[in-house]
Amino acid sequence: MTEQNNLLLVDDTLDNLRLLAAMLSDKGYQVRKAINGKIAINTIQQMQPDLILLDINMPDLNGYEVCQILKADPLTKEIPIIFISALDDVLDKIRAFQVGGSDYIIKPFQPEELIARIENQLTIRQQKKQLEIEIQERKKTEQSLQVYLHVVSHDLRNPVLGMSLILKNSLNSEETDPETITLSRSIVERMAKSCDRQLELINSLVETQQFERGGVILHCQSLALENFIHQFAIEWQPLLDQHSARLILEISPELPAVWADNNLLWRVFENLIANSLKYNTNDLEIWIKAEQQDEKIYFTIQDNGIGLDASQADSLFEQYQRGTHSHQTLGLGLGLYLCRQIIEAHGGQIGAIASPNQGAEFWFTLPLAPELHRH
Repeated sequence: MTEQNNLLLVDDTLDNLRLLAAMLSDKGYQVRKAINGKIAINTIQQMQPDLILLDINMPDLNGYEVCQILKADPLTKEIPIIFISALDDVLDKIRAFQVGGSDYIIKPFQPEELIARIENQLTIRQQKKQLEIEIQERKKTEQSLQVYLHVVSHDLRNPVLGMSLILKNSLNSEETDPETITLSRSIVERMAKSCDRQLELINSLVETQQFERGGVILHCQSLALENFIHQFAIEWQPLLDQHSARLILEISPELPAVWADNNLLWRVFENLIANSLKYNTNDLEIWIKAEQQDEKIYFTIQDNGIGLDASQADSLFEQYQRGTHSHQTLGLGLGLYLCRQIIEAHGGQIGAIASPNQGAEFWFTLPLAPELHRH
């Protein structure tokens, strides 16, 4: 029993109220009183008690009716109610439990029994609240694990698959000596960059759980867009070749730098390009465009595939939403959700434009590097 346990006593007999209130106050409870059902309901609406001691025989609203009203309201249905009544018929007790009562005490009662039953109901309620908190925490943990799984199965998959394709192409190439494979410096550099990116993604797994809390950790720097997109296109070329897809870049070298986290921005492009490849057949064309609009850069990633309908465009960036035209059944529907979290953490916006049978178009914005902002 603690001071924050406040009880509401409801009885139309003033002597009963005074005696009961004095006894419970001496035990350290905060006590409020109501002399009828209507006053009790108004009092509860102003401040909810931890427990209600409720008489049955009262004018206007009897105890059963008060209990039914409180149990029908989502805001008050969890408050435990102990009926205190001189009615000792079995049917009276049964009705008390049917309308939602937690316990039933017959007058006259022993003070020790009343205190024990009050403590029991308060303990049950506290345990229930704690269980609800634990359930919510478990749900959050499960969602975080889903995000981890997505990063491992999706974000790490792309650089691994790209490097695998490079190695397989080298193994299948015609060499004079079948035991010797010659790799150009550019291929080795691409493989090294792919390995670096995998390590960066693995290191970021510790931070990924913060996507769930809206607290993405950024390591921003000034990024030159033409070079960034060019490097992205080179690394993704093996995957594009596998799908017979073509990446078309419309990035002016005159565009100013953006202020962004290199690795997280790379993940945005990876998810959006992978999304186009996943939901379309081969021979796809994908355009990456960027233009300056006031103090930000406006990006579009557009393809000539099956497009999006309006219902998809509205919900694609929600957690665990997936497109309806996928040629594959695997995936958690987290890619676009993570894109939104990343872009919004940068202070930008992201969206999709619905164009059924006319290709999919995604857009997002990023701020300019600080030294380029207008004053």
